[in-house]
Amino acid sequence: MSTSAAASLPPNSEPLQTQEREQQHLPLDSSTKAMEKGSNNSSGLDDTPTQFVGKGEADTQRSPPFSSPRHKKSGSLRLNGTSKEQKAPRLLVQDICDKDGGRLTSLAWDDKSKPQRTQAELVSGRRAGAGWDRSHIHFAPISVPLKRRLQTLMVLGHTLSIALFLTAFFLLCAIPLFWPLLFPYTVYVLLSSAPHSGTLSHRSPFLRSLPIWSLFASYFPARLHRSSRLEPTRKYIFGYHPHGIISHGAFATFATEACGFSALFPGITNTLLTLDSNFRVPFYRDYALAMGLASVSRESCENILSKGGANGEGMGRAITIVIGGARESLDAQPHSHLRLVLKRRKGFVKLAIRTGADLVPVLAFGENELYEQVTSDSHPLVHKFQLMVKKCMGFTIPLFHARGVFNYDVGLMPYRKPLNVVVGRPVKVVQVRKGEKVDDAYVDEIHAAYVKELERIWEEWKEVFGVEKGVELRFVE
Repeated sequence: MSTSAAASLPPNSEPLQTQEREQQHLPLDSSTKAMEKGSNNSSGLDDTPTQFVGKGEADTQRSPPFSSPRHKKSGSLRLNGTSKEQKAPRLLVQDICDKDGGRLTSLAWDDKSKPQRTQAELVSGRRAGAGWDRSHIHFAPISVPLKRRLQTLMVLGHTLSIALFLTAFFLLCAIPLFWPLLFPYTVYVLLSSAPHSGTLSHRSPFLRSLPIWSLFASYFPARLHRSSRLEPTRKYIFGYHPHGIISHGAFATFATEACGFSALFPGITNTLLTLDSNFRVPFYRDYALAMGLASVSRESCENILSKGGANGEGMGRAITIVIGGARESLDAQPHSHLRLVLKRRKGFVKLAIRTGADLVPVLAFGENELYEQVTSDSHPLVHKFQLMVKKCMGFTIPLFHARGVFNYDVGLMPYRKPLNVVVGRPVKVVQVRKGEKVDDAYVDEIHAAYVKELERIWEEWKEVFGVEKGVELRFVE
């Protein structure tokens, strides 16, 4: 090779002349000539293009797979999981026109050539957290207004008031330093006649009018309605129906001024009555007396209606009795008929005749909707046990539940359902002379008039206050 020719070659280039390649012990044909021969089909290979199919998205052809002549595979050759005999999947171009002439172009697999899974199947386990999505417990959000939090706190405190006062009492009993005070106080609680004396000396108008009770009443919310004015020159017995589970409506409307009782019935001092056993609970009895509560015993009722008042004989005084009592609480079922235990309850009528107090029916719409409890039909043995406890101890234990403090499905907090307490028209009663026997026929007459007024309240206001269609007012026992 000449010097000029060698200089024109790039460094590390391959010799082109045959003689030079022999001297360097290289093949006779250079790689460049071999490529030229290959392009001229000098090797004898078929120049027909080969079609290779696969699942790749690239349009360029792939190199044929290496196949050894000594090892021939039986069956079809699979490339990327697709048989060579299968047709290549095709994409179809679809043109869609709307009513305004607009054109939309989209791509879709041809159904006949859509790639299908051949052999492999993927089995998945359970999805973590799926059970929480199907949970029946719905928790309250964190971002709840302060007013609603305070409402819940007030209702919770009232619901657990007996337990809280008992706990405080026993905690103080565990401290010997307080024993000199707790011992005489306990004796005073057991011997005190304040719950049934009728003097109402422990009643605190300031405590009854505190703004915190408006939070309690607005939790449901509760409202008090009157059908007619009541003369402050007479005395009254309010009959509250139904009992419900805890009678929240009676406490909100007659034990506090949250619903404006004094504004609706000026000149009348009302006292809500409860079980005498509640006034034997340390600390709680002082709280109840300050709220204006009194014992529901016969002695307490007669003393309140015959002492005090404007004339010293009970004028302008009133008492509120939950007529159905503990027995009626077992029938407190939401979304069902309103069952009132009233047919054989005539003691309050005789009390009204002896004291000369007019009877005022009170019907609370929504009281039975605040809780759910075990039904007597589904658990008859539990119902019999509850009746036995009621007969022996004077009260019963309903198995109830509603919502919680931080959830809406489980707990002892009442549901937020509207409470509308309607005070009916008074049933006039003629007082008998002291020592005379009460005529049974007159008792039945007053009782019938009382029931009729309850029915009037129900029929007149049930649609206004959202009673479900088909729910009826029924009188039992």
